[in-house]
Amino acid sequence: MPWIQIKLDTSSDHAEELEDLLLETGASAVTLQDGEDQPLYEPELGSTPLWHQTVVVGLFDAHTEMDTVVTYLKETYQRQPFPTYKIEIVEDKDWEREWMTHFEPMQFGSRLWVCPSWKEVPDPDAVNLMLDPGLAFGTGTHPTTALCLKWLEAQDMERKKVIDYGCGSGILAIAALLLGANQLTGVDLDPQALEATIDNSQRNNIAPEKLKVFLPDQAPEETADTVIANILAGPLVQLAPVLTKYLQPGGRIALSGILSEQKESIVNTYSEWFDLNPVVHSEDWILVSGTRK
Repeated sequence: MPWIQIKLDTSSDHAEELEDLLLETGASAVTLQDGEDQPLYEPELGSTPLWHQTVVVGLFDAHTEMDTVVTYLKETYQRQPFPTYKIEIVEDKDWEREWMTHFEPMQFGSRLWVCPSWKEVPDPDAVNLMLDPGLAFGTGTHPTTALCLKWLEAQDMERKKVIDYGCGSGILAIAALLLGANQLTGVDLDPQALEATIDNSQRNNIAPEKLKVFLPDQAPEETADTVIANILAGPLVQLAPVLTKYLQPGGRIALSGILSEQKESIVNTYSEWFDLNPVVHSEDWILVSGTRK
């Protein structure tokens, strides 16, 4: 069935109040959107910043009397003037299937393909990673993931032990195993990410003993030949001693999730322990890699 949504233009100070009111009126879902294309890169730990100009969107069943909803909002809202708003009919779609139609096989380097699990592989003789990302981040479409996949494809991964810190959907972990690594440790803050990593590894016929996943506080103290971390610049700086400790001299590291303007902080931090390679760029993002001194 179709849905009706109301969009209210407000500020970050008033967005949560409007969100609560929409839920009180029976909204099936409420989302907050950027009202003026303002980037939010790395919030402080424990904070949930909003855009200065925020659009609060309430989604309602198509049979909802929106005049009644608007009347209630205007009578209950504590501030004046009432925000400008727009009411729209939203076409009913199977949004998961809609997304699936736009996820196509992608090639990284000369031999690695990432393929949606519901589509035919373009090259049966290639290294084909079959992916169904589910709720966890990481399909290969984002520049940071693509940078990491290209880096992995160019390495000698045969019989290597690898740690993927911030494993998400498991795409980098599984790529490393398919490219020849024989042991992989995946670490992530999100239990759903760990679940997605296991599900995708099973989809790719990875032997269970080759891939182990952990929350950060449960990760074993061990060393590896390679560490890859596609997260954000702030956590990468904070985690530098932890990630370095995983590697013996000669071990390799690859770091992404870094904006170009954040290059200096990452390079300055990791150059203490690593001989760094030239930084690789893709759009506004970079990959920093190197060898443990």
